[in-house]
Amino acid sequence: MTWAPLPYGSFTTAAQPGRPRVGVRLDGPSAGQVLDLTAAAAVLLPTHRELFVSGTLDPLLAATPDVWREVRDALLDISQAPPEQHLVEASTATMQLPFTVGDYVDFYASEHHAANLGRLFRPGTDPLTPNWKHMPIGYHGRSGTVVVSGTPIRRPRGQLRSPDGAVTAGAAARLDMEVECGFVVGTGSPLGIPVDLADAVDHIFGVCLVNDWSARDIQAWEYVPLGPFLGKSFATSISPWITPLAALDAAWVAPPPRDVPLLPYLEDAGRRDALDISFTARLNGEVICRPPLSAMYWTPAQMLTHMTANGASTRPGDLFASGTVSGPERSQWGSLIELSQGGREPIGLADGSTRAFLADGDEVAITATAPGPGGTTVDLGEVAGRITAA
Repeated sequence: MTWAPLPYGSFTTAAQPGRPRVGVRLDGPSAGQVLDLTAAAAVLLPTHRELFVSGTLDPLLAATPDVWREVRDALLDISQAPPEQHLVEASTATMQLPFTVGDYVDFYASEHHAANLGRLFRPGTDPLTPNWKHMPIGYHGRSGTVVVSGTPIRRPRGQLRSPDGAVTAGAAARLDMEVECGFVVGTGSPLGIPVDLADAVDHIFGVCLVNDWSARDIQAWEYVPLGPFLGKSFATSISPWITPLAALDAAWVAPPPRDVPLLPYLEDAGRRDALDISFTARLNGEVICRPPLSAMYWTPAQMLTHMTANGASTRPGDLFASGTVSGPERSQWGSLIELSQGGREPIGLADGSTRAFLADGDEVAITATAPGPGGTTVDLGEVAGRITAA
């Protein structure tokens, strides 16, 4: 059986713009094409055809890991000689939000990012808060404003506080991007039953790319004492292709060393639960950073385990994200607030302009790759968005 990543997505065509279809992106000889599973499943996957009728990934996410494996194994065979009548050129497919987002949780799992912001916001003190190395810090976001890549991002408005203390309402001036990795929950967990660390990965269907746009000036005024709210909830962009976790077997690595003892439910000594995913962020086509997910302190398994430690339930279609991915080098910092040092050191672009934060008309595009078997590379796609005026 030939290996391929085979990411899933939902798309429409010009001929039937109102009818979403589930597709799988092909590699090899059929690269650049999408196999229409909604049209082909009755013949190619008759046992599982009902998973693709709706045109979204919702039924597939709600299936079991055994079903995910059966479908993937069948598609690996089918992808070697896909039926031409069910192939769609990827360039002609209009990608849709691939699944119905249930709950959305955003973490703050990068030590380098958290320390960078701590030094900016709390100079002269420990950059990490006392709880940071004891548990993955996160907040519950707004699932209704998760949008698919390519959706324009309107500059948000909100309350702002000037340096002299005046409080006004207006458009955010310090609009930022955040390079993140998203994890899509498939198999849910019941209310009152925490997910064990050893089982957490079995609940994750796949990964996507995330840009959790951030209005830093709105956030700075509102976040004490309860944390992010309007400064984050206006939009979160995700990539249209969901790469199944089964395609990332070669990307698992050990997490960074732990220098603070963990409570037993988060203890991951000897485990390879971190993912070696390399991101590239471009601003108006120009590379501005290359963050590595392998440097992330907290793993996706720990995030999901902690998210349910109080008995909170999960369900198919829940999404949780890593928080900004940043590495130890400045070229690896995954947000403009870090790259520009809070706006004090704007970054220069090739056209001679500078940016401390995003301007109207700017486009941010984030891509990522991961190692595959036998020296191959897994392309995790792209998440992009252009800023429009408030």
